[in-house]
Amino acid sequence: MTSQQIILFALIGFVLVGLLWGRWRYDLVAFAALVAGVILGVVPAEKAFAGFGHEATIIVALVLVISAGLMRSGAVDLITRAAIDRTRSLAAHITLMGILGGALSAFMNNVAALALLMPVDMQAARQAGRPPARSLMPLSYATILGGMVTLIGTPPNIIIASYRNEALGAPFAMFDFAPVGLAVALAGLAFIALVGWRMIPTHSKKTGPIEDMLQIEDYVAELVVPKGAKIIGQKVRDLDEILEDNDCIILGLVRKGERLPGRARRVEITASDILIIQGEAGALNSLSGAISIKFQGKSGQIASLSSEQTLAEAVVTRDSALVGRSANDIQLLRAHGVSLIGLSRMGKTVRERVRRTKLRAGDVLLLLGDAASMNAVFARLEALPLADRNLSVTRHDKAWGAIAMFAFAIGLGAFGFIPLPIALALVAIGLVLFDILPLRELYDSVEWPVIVLLGSMIPLGSALDATGSTQLIAGWLAAATSGLPGWVALSVILVTTMTLSDVLNNTATTIIAAPISIQLANTLGVNPDPFLMAVAIGASCAFLTPIGHKNNMLILGPGGYKFGDYWPMGLPLEIIVTVVAVPMILLIWPM
Repeated sequence: MTSQQIILFALIGFVLVGLLWGRWRYDLVAFAALVAGVILGVVPAEKAFAGFGHEATIIVALVLVISAGLMRSGAVDLITRAAIDRTRSLAAHITLMGILGGALSAFMNNVAALALLMPVDMQAARQAGRPPARSLMPLSYATILGGMVTLIGTPPNIIIASYRNEALGAPFAMFDFAPVGLAVALAGLAFIALVGWRMIPTHSKKTGPIEDMLQIEDYVAELVVPKGAKIIGQKVRDLDEILEDNDCIILGLVRKGERLPGRARRVEITASDILIIQGEAGALNSLSGAISIKFQGKSGQIASLSSEQTLAEAVVTRDSALVGRSANDIQLLRAHGVSLIGLSRMGKTVRERVRRTKLRAGDVLLLLGDAASMNAVFARLEALPLADRNLSVTRHDKAWGAIAMFAFAIGLGAFGFIPLPIALALVAIGLVLFDILPLRELYDSVEWPVIVLLGSMIPLGSALDATGSTQLIAGWLAAATSGLPGWVALSVILVTTMTLSDVLNNTATTIIAAPISIQLANTLGVNPDPFLMAVAIGASCAFLTPIGHKNNMLILGPGGYKFGDYWPMGLPLEIIVTVVAVPMILLIWPM
């Protein structure tokens, strides 16, 4: 080995140890290795930051932006509303959620797909009276599997496509991953739904005293029935089922400024009626889209929504100017364009109209208004803002527009009319121009640590190739599989990549393994495409530990899992992936 190869292996070893140790954040570890590589002369200074402008990095950033826009528009709500049904068996629920999760993660970032579906799954578990641990891990694994089907479903596919472009002169196209990825995903989902979920250990999960203190009671809110709403003509009691599905209840109805007696359950709903609804903030937001009712603004009118508006929560303090006054009395709210949407009073029922209720110290307010105005309002009213819980206003009226725009751009990119990064960039621009995603959230939606990791590791991966390090490793693997059938070498690269991905970030694993797979194919004198596909599959399939994939880490707390709870279902799943993937790769991408 040359001195440069020794230095590079040491730097990669530093990255591996740093990521496994977990003491420092992975983006800091990768960036430190990049800087060290430049100082030690193994990474050319002029190429040190080329990774941040690399096509793979740009695509990952754009996919994250588009995922945020699709969630903000309510596009995904259209799909997930059918997922909650307390009468379904657990196996049927896992099957449906797995199909939904897999389908969504094929066309949006798989972490975003899980983040979207996880509250839906937990709500279904709560309604069915079963522990969420039974279904959260299957959902996580399903979103990981679904991401393998298309180019944009998961970062490893994007990186692999870019490496193919550099090595062979053309990238993988949008659906080149589909034949193998879909076969693996279907086999994996079948195992998870039929057998896998039964292997998950469950533990009793109790909330601690601090967590109990932070729980917020349901809000009482007033929502307006607009003209043309599909619930017009129905009786209040006819909404019970859809309200139950969204974890809300109707407390009453207001017509022409007066609350009707009791809960008005036999009254037919008309346009401009105001429904008094109790529910959690996110549930109210979802319900407004499910039955096309709107938040109430000033003077009982429908609140006008824009992408710059947000939902915020605040506690009324003893010294607040709000104490003893109602929302209708507070000119400051109207001056700043802020509306009181809901009120929570320490578990006590609010008997009066929300906007006419005299506020007390300790009340929790749910406010709607421009994000830029909220801090000023809190300060002037001496109300204490609660920690941000990402209560974005969902633009349900923009859902179909966002879906059409995304589908059109994907079609342009998939059929080669314009490059995929440009197609995705057009979607990101459209999300802002059509007031779906505000500029302040556009940058917040990009997971910058992942971008730094990618931008730092790509030059190190290029340096491995430029110094002959990948050829050296490929030679070792070729020697180990010498005289054996080609599928053995393919299986070795798949299993090795899968094992690395179980303990490392899947992005870092792909960057390390991709050039090695190409060199191994060149050493064996065979087509490199099957080896690149093996790396793509192996890097995505991290099912043995919570640290192998962000989706597994996301469910660790909510599911009450322990570190060792993942492998009982994950190990047989990885075996199934290997058994299905190797022959499928050889069938679709012959050596």
